[in-house]
Amino acid sequence: MSWGTELWDQFDNLEKHTQWGIDILEKYIKFVKERTDIELSYAKQLRNLSKKYQPKKNSKEEEEYKYTACKAFLSTLNEMNDYAGQHEVISENMTSQITVDLMRYVQELKQERKSNFHDGRKAQQHIETCWKQLESSKRRFERDCKEADRAQQYFEKMDADINVTKADVEKARQQAQLRHQMAEDSKADYSSILQRFNQEQWEYYHTHIPNIFQKIQEMEERRIMRIGESMKTYAEVDRQVIPIIGKCLDGIVKAAESIDQKNDSQLVVEAYKSGFEPPGDIEFEDYTQPMKRTVSENSLSSSKEGKPELKFGGKSRGKLWPFIKKNKLVSLLTSPHQPPPPPPASASPSAVPNGPQSPKQQKEPLSHRFNEFMTSKPKIHCFRSLKRGGATPEDFSNLPPEQRRKKLQQKVDDLNKEIQKETDQRDAITKMKDVYLKNPQMGDPASLDHKLAEVTQNIERLRLETQKFEAWLAEVEGRLPARSEQARRQSGMYDGQTQQTVTNCAQDRESSPDGSYTEEQSQESELKVLTTDFDDEFDDEEPLPAIGTCKALYTFEGQNEGTISVVEGELLSVIEEDKGDGWTRIRRSEDEEGYVPTSYVEVYLDKNAKGAKTYI
Repeated sequence: MSWGTELWDQFDNLEKHTQWGIDILEKYIKFVKERTDIELSYAKQLRNLSKKYQPKKNSKEEEEYKYTACKAFLSTLNEMNDYAGQHEVISENMTSQITVDLMRYVQELKQERKSNFHDGRKAQQHIETCWKQLESSKRRFERDCKEADRAQQYFEKMDADINVTKADVEKARQQAQLRHQMAEDSKADYSSILQRFNQEQWEYYHTHIPNIFQKIQEMEERRIMRIGESMKTYAEVDRQVIPIIGKCLDGIVKAAESIDQKNDSQLVVEAYKSGFEPPGDIEFEDYTQPMKRTVSENSLSSSKEGKPELKFGGKSRGKLWPFIKKNKLVSLLTSPHQPPPPPPASASPSAVPNGPQSPKQQKEPLSHRFNEFMTSKPKIHCFRSLKRGGATPEDFSNLPPEQRRKKLQQKVDDLNKEIQKETDQRDAITKMKDVYLKNPQMGDPASLDHKLAEVTQNIERLRLETQKFEAWLAEVEGRLPARSEQARRQSGMYDGQTQQTVTNCAQDRESSPDGSYTEEQSQESELKVLTTDFDDEFDDEEPLPAIGTCKALYTFEGQNEGTISVVEGELLSVIEEDKGDGWTRIRRSEDEEGYVPTSYVEVYLDKNAKGAKTYI
């Protein structure tokens, strides 16, 4: 099958078809270019997505990635970053192996097509010229033959006429012979041109056109084959990255399989374990006597000293609860721990217009207040940081024991790393100084003395810092019975001076209320801590805001700890309403406040005040 023989008369259609083929090739190139743009855009979006969810450096998010689930997620983000890289590889390979190559081939194809069809048009013009020559010689031969016939007829007419002279007859005869000769010449010329045209026409349809069409056919077949090869390359570019993409997906699966829920649970314990012992049982408190409360070992008030005392049974004895709001704790310590007295017999609250009813007796006011402050949301994380304006203590004493131990251990490790770094730098300077001593032309050894002294001073400073933190660490580990002996030895051995420092630090912490918790070793310190330390810690705390006013209906003599005396008709400020135990907290001035029986006063709450409740 050959276009030269089968399509010898379809020159124009072949020209249109080959142009259509080039358009198809350019359309495929455009398709591949748009695919590469999509791959680049997809890769960019994947990278941005991976970067968006990467943990920020030196932030809280970075600390969260110690959990296996978070580590697996971080691995997934990294694998997605590599996954995006493979899509960039696809785009680059398609651009270099398909787009650029085909664009260059299209230019060559256009030039070749133009050349072939130029030769075809040239052959067409040549055969058309030959045809015009043939037609011209044919018309001239026809004209000469007609002229010769007319000249012959005129001669015969003149020769038959007796009136015509002989000279005219001779002239007509010569004219007829001339015309006849011209007709013979035109005939010979027409015959020659006809033969030459037939030869040219045969060569045109059997040689020139087939050759030209054959070149066009080969050109078109190469174009089709090139598109097929490009499509194979298109698939191969994708196939080449499939193994790497598979490895990325395998990495994600491996990261998911590495998630250990038990390990994460243990990390939660390590992150939030306080090291405190659970509170012991609270002993029974006898309220059978209406006005006098039986004093027991767990009582919160002492009749001998008149000072509040807080004790818990078990190992938690003498321990201030961590994260206690001062106002609620003071309320717990200073609130009267007995039922409020009834109104005087001479008068009744019901006799006073709109007078409040006497509250119901609370059977267990201590339990009520204890549960209230234990379930309240903590707002002050540590007493020391409150006193120091939020600054973190150097020894991390604001943290629970276990968390403090972890912070101190981390600080010791960081200091050891810095010491190792400075030691390596000192060794390098020493070696350089030795080289300068052996080869003075390389440098002045004395120029390194200042730097060497500075590094040595830094090492000494870091060692002293390390000893200080190791002393605090030894103190904390000595207070944690659950710690194993091997874990205690991680901080190293210390000399007598260091041990003395540990003892002094322990004594200072036992006698100082700066921390968020204290751990006294004797029962005698409990009363002192509760009566004096809280006042020292919160001397500069702002007083509670008033939530309303009240009027004393009766005179009340406040003789118990935490109560305040009022006179009938006196106006006072309400700072804490009745919690259900029959007592209302009031204030006379900035420094004088306490509790009075709710039935002894008429309360007017400010609805807009914070903490006020609306009663119907």
